[in-house]
Amino acid sequence: MIEEHQAEAAPRRHLGVLHATVLALGMIMTTDTLKTAPTGALSIGTWHFYGTWVLGGLISMVGAFCYVEMATAFPDPGGDYNFLRKAYGREVGLLFAWSRFSIMHTGWMALMAFMFADYAGNLFGFGHGGRTVFALATILALMGLNLLHVRRGFLTQAGLVGLVTLGFAAVVVATLKLALTGQLPHAALVVTASAPGLGKYTVALIYIFLAYGGWSDAATLSAEVRSDKRGMLIAIMGSLAALMAIYLALNAAMMIGLTPAGLAASSAPAADLMGRAFGPVGKTLIVAVVGVSAIASINSTLIVGARTTFAAARDIPRLAAIGQWDSARGVPARAVLAEAGFAMLLVITGGFAPSGFNAMVDYMTPVYWLFVMLSMGALIVLRWRHPDTPRPVKTPLFPLFPGLFAAVSLYMFVAGLFDLGVGALYGAGVMLVGAVLLMMARTPSKVRALGQSG
Repeated sequence: MIEEHQAEAAPRRHLGVLHATVLALGMIMTTDTLKTAPTGALSIGTWHFYGTWVLGGLISMVGAFCYVEMATAFPDPGGDYNFLRKAYGREVGLLFAWSRFSIMHTGWMALMAFMFADYAGNLFGFGHGGRTVFALATILALMGLNLLHVRRGFLTQAGLVGLVTLGFAAVVVATLKLALTGQLPHAALVVTASAPGLGKYTVALIYIFLAYGGWSDAATLSAEVRSDKRGMLIAIMGSLAALMAIYLALNAAMMIGLTPAGLAASSAPAADLMGRAFGPVGKTLIVAVVGVSAIASINSTLIVGARTTFAAARDIPRLAAIGQWDSARGVPARAVLAEAGFAMLLVITGGFAPSGFNAMVDYMTPVYWLFVMLSMGALIVLRWRHPDTPRPVKTPLFPLFPGLFAAVSLYMFVAGLFDLGVGALYGAGVMLVGAVLLMMARTPSKVRALGQSG
C-alpha cells in the first residue's frame, strides 16, 4: 500500500548541495536554544558549559552519520517512518506515526508557542495565565490559516535561516557593546569550580540535544538531493558544524552579558540582554525574531504533521474519517484539526506547570530518544536484511557507531523518565495508549482492499 503511494508521486531530485545544507540548517536551527541555554546554565553553571555544547554537537554528528547512511540507501520523504517500517514492520511504523502525532509534532508546536509567549510576555508584561492564552491563540490562528488553504510559512526556509542567524548575531553584538562600553556585570567571568551531579549534567545534555535536534528530520530530504552520493552527508554534517559554531558564540554572549546566575534565572535571556544593550528597541527586535521563527516552525510542523497523520490514518480503516483529503481547500482538513486540537490540549495542560516550555521538553524527551534508539537498531537490521542495497555513504566503525549511539539513546530515554518532571511519564503513557489503540484498530483485513484503494 505504502509503496503504491510512493510510486504514484515520487519526489524529484532538485536540490543542490548548498541549498540542501541551508534547508537542513533551517530544520535543525530554531530559536528554542534561547530557552534551553538558561536550563543548561542552571544545571551546570560554567563548569565545562561550552565543552558540553561541543560534546552535544559531536554526539549528534555520530547519530546523524547513521541517519545519512539510511537516507542515502533508502531515500524516502518519510524519513524515520520509512526506516522503522522497513526494519521492524508496519506496526512499529504506525506506532511511530502515532507518537509523532500525539507527542513529538504536537509537543513541539506547544513548546514553540510557549517560547513565543514567554518572549512576548517579557516584552508586554503579561503573566503566566496570559502567556498560556497567548500560546493557545498562536496555534488557533495558524490552524485557521491552514484550513483557509494557506500551505506555506511566512518565510521560505532559507529566509528563516538568515533571519534567525541575524537575530543570534545581534545578541553577540549586544554583549560586545556592553564590553566596549564597560557595562559588563562584574560576575560575568566567574567560573564554577565544583562539578554538578550526574542528574543535573544529564538534564543539561537533554536540553542541549533539544537545541541540536532536527537532524533526523533532515533525512526527509534524501529523495530530493541531486548528489545522492555525498550530498546528504555534506548537508547534514555541514549544517551541524555551522550550528555548533553559532551556538557557542550565542551562549558565550548570553553567559558573559547576563552572568551565569542571570542567564539561569532568565525566562527570555536574549530579550534581557538586548534590552540592557539597546533598550526597548533591542528587546522588540529579538521578540520579533523569536515570534517569526516560532510561527514559521509551528506552521511547518502543522503542515507536515497533518499530512503524516492523514497518510497513516487512511491505511487504518477505523481512522478513515481522519484520513480524508478536503479537495475544495486542498488540505487534509480533519488531520489539521486533529493536530492543532491536540497541540492546544497540550498547551492547556502545560499551562498548569511553572514553565510550559520545560513541561513540553519533559513530555517529548523519553519518547523521542526511544525512537532514535530504534532507528539506530534499524541501521543494523537493514544492513543484515538488505546487504546488496547500494550505500553511497557508510557509517564508519560499523556497528560500533550505531551501537554506541543506541546506548546513549537508551540512557537518555531512562534518564528522561527519572530525571525530568512528571511530564515525561505522561509522554510515555500517551505512547502506550497509542500502542493499545493500534491493537484495537487492527481488523482481519489489515489493509484496505485493492478495489477501495484503486
